[in-house]
Amino acid sequence: MQKHWWHTATIYQIYPKSFMDANGDGIGDLQGIISKLDYLEKLGITAIWLSPVYQSPMDDNGYDISDYQAIADIFGDMCDMEELLAQANQRGIKIVMDLVVNHTSDEHAWFIEARENAASPERDYYIWRDQPNDLVSTFSGSAWEYDDKSGQYYLHLFGKKQPDLNWENEELRHNIYDMMNFWIDKGIGGFRMDVIDLLGKIPDQNIRENGPKLHDYLKEMNQASFGKHDLLTVGETWGATPEIAKQYSNPKHQELSMVFQFEHIGLQHKPDRPKWDYADGLDVPALKRIFNKWQTQLELGEGWNSLFWNNHDLPRVLSIWGDTGSYREKSAKALAILLHLMRGTPYIYQGEEIGMTNYPFEGLEQLDDIESLNYAKEALENGENMADIIDSIRVIGRDNARTPMQWSAEPQACFSSSSETWLPVNPNYESINVAAALEDKNSIFYTYQQLVKLRKEAEWLVDADFELMETDEKVFAYKRYTEDETYLVVVNLSDQDQAIKLTCPIKEIIIANTDLQEVINSQILKPWDAFCVRVK
Repeated sequence: MQKHWWHTATIYQIYPKSFMDANGDGIGDLQGIISKLDYLEKLGITAIWLSPVYQSPMDDNGYDISDYQAIADIFGDMCDMEELLAQANQRGIKIVMDLVVNHTSDEHAWFIEARENAASPERDYYIWRDQPNDLVSTFSGSAWEYDDKSGQYYLHLFGKKQPDLNWENEELRHNIYDMMNFWIDKGIGGFRMDVIDLLGKIPDQNIRENGPKLHDYLKEMNQASFGKHDLLTVGETWGATPEIAKQYSNPKHQELSMVFQFEHIGLQHKPDRPKWDYADGLDVPALKRIFNKWQTQLELGEGWNSLFWNNHDLPRVLSIWGDTGSYREKSAKALAILLHLMRGTPYIYQGEEIGMTNYPFEGLEQLDDIESLNYAKEALENGENMADIIDSIRVIGRDNARTPMQWSAEPQACFSSSSETWLPVNPNYESINVAAALEDKNSIFYTYQQLVKLRKEAEWLVDADFELMETDEKVFAYKRYTEDETYLVVVNLSDQDQAIKLTCPIKEIIIANTDLQEVINSQILKPWDAFCVRVK
């Protein structure tokens, strides 16, 4: 297998509105990110996945793009973007841009022309019908919106201001490839591809994900843009199976480097229920089955895994599966050790490395997320109780990941000099912040730093096979092994003691959040104990 830089990389996701505000308007910006590059260099990450900073009316926080080749005023301008690229590259950090090409904003020049002139080439850049079918938007309600100006309905699988693009139009596709090459020429390190599995949709047949032409489009995209370069490309694919993931990420198919699969994230919800019906705690046996499937069925050379707990669309993993009380730091380290030692490219979401938690939302006035607000409106219309609605949002809503980064115990967590930030700062910032983490050599930050360094240096993390071990229900243990070496990873995913039979001789301790000798002597895992050792 040909090795690429992203095989040994750890990627750090930045949500620009929430990372660092340099100009005091309460909203994060590009100069804010530049000011924190030394911090990210200290963490050791290889690349930043930058959520959208393109020009946008911000109906969906930048995932509604009105100009792909301009920067939103709230973040700065193209000079700031070029400075970020240069400053990051000086520190050995690549910038991975968020590519949102399933849809645009309704304020994009293409859609404005399509709406004004039914005879224009741009009209066919979007999907229009005389009558809607029963397709539903991800953000609630019908996926079709009537346009008074043209007398037809347009498709929007997300917000009404996010009309879907028609990928069957060849001219549209090549305009997108030209835009991608614009960014490649600026020196970016790759693309994270938003809802990429929707590009082949056939709305008249109710086909959303994995349409029949999807992989043809991706092969064409590869050949017309990033395929000529050593770039990271990762597709967001909510419906992927290991076999589907191989279609995307097998090098011989010449499509993408890897995909985000979300099967483990599905455990946050009750089976076959809407997103907002959240599960009570983590089903550890199910998590083991899912990770085992992805680690063993996406074989080395035939595909590649991405590894993540958090992103901008998900609740904080500590709040939903960890322990936000007395075991906050230990459970954060345990979850990190469990994930980062599997085969794949790990992703860290901003604040994960210091153990940030969900926000204790009390009312709709504290929210910004279009999905959460639409859910609340629909739920209220259906007679649901406001307290129950807020409870669901407090656990599972997307704004949990989007509250400002907590830099210090200073006012507004030193995220902004403004007394009004676009989302409120979590009140626990006085104890959970970067400054405190950097001062404590046993903090979560340094566990992440150690794992990032290990990923760069330990060849077995790329090459070694994976074997799930049989253990008690709440213990997740696996081996990574090559012909010459075997590593054992053991994690107690609970706040209860768990019995373990650790009899093999330990050659080397790789990483641990506990006193390993005590574990060996007692054959008991204390709550959230986690370690990796070399046993051969």
